[in-house]
Amino acid sequence: MASQVAELPSSSTGTLIYRQRWPVRIWHWINAVSVIVMLMSGLMIFNAHPRLYWGQYGANDDASWLEIGSDGEHGFLRVGPVTVPTTGVLGLVGDNERAFPALVTIPSNYDLAAARQWHFFFAWLLVVPGLLFWLWGFATRHVQRDLAPTFKELRPHSLWQDIKAHARLRFHTGEAARRYNVLQKLSYVGVIFGLLPAMILTGLTMSPAIDAAWPWLLDLFGGRQSARSIHFLCAALLVGFMLVHLSMVLLAGPFNELRSILT
Repeated sequence: MASQVAELPSSSTGTLIYRQRWPVRIWHWINAVSVIVMLMSGLMIFNAHPRLYWGQYGANDDASWLEIGSDGEHGFLRVGPVTVPTTGVLGLVGDNERAFPALVTIPSNYDLAAARQWHFFFAWLLVVPGLLFWLWGFATRHVQRDLAPTFKELRPHSLWQDIKAHARLRFHTGEAARRYNVLQKLSYVGVIFGLLPAMILTGLTMSPAIDAAWPWLLDLFGGRQSARSIHFLCAALLVGFMLVHLSMVLLAGPFNELRSILT
């Protein structure tokens, strides 16, 4: 969950480890709220046109690689040639037909304009604190010291040992528990310097005004519809990361883990 920063006096229960610096704790919770709101508002935006395409164009008559909808009686999820029935979960049937139900969207009622306002407002809370965290992380060497995996950790044998330990729910203890393990480092670096920037850049690519100013974004992602698809896939990977992250917190001991990221 975190790396050691300092040891503080504690009670008879043992040494208290100060695990997270205050910029990490603040950014963690700002980021958590921003990402959740953006995911939920993004699902409402997706409901306006629940199909994804590759290339420059995307309309009802164009071939999509993903579609969530209904045939009038049953909901379905189609990915390429594979169609999965989803009645009651995705592709609701009836007057309130939507790809994603109200339970997981912001706002809960269909409102594309409001969803975009929520999405863009919290995008600023994702981008600005994220850039400040990048600057702080490199300036204080938090990234180089705590997040960057070493060559020794990246050796196949070391990676495989850590994968097996996690699969068996054998978490590090003692001195090793005070630092990020290699799987944590790789996942955090992947999210902070991979998924989040990709989501931001693909989101910008879907803006006609940004495309006019920075046409290289369209070339970078292969068109606006490809950018939309990549944006959606990055969001799905981010949801997967969050589920694994929360599972590891619960399995490793939620009291200590939450205390370390709060205080």
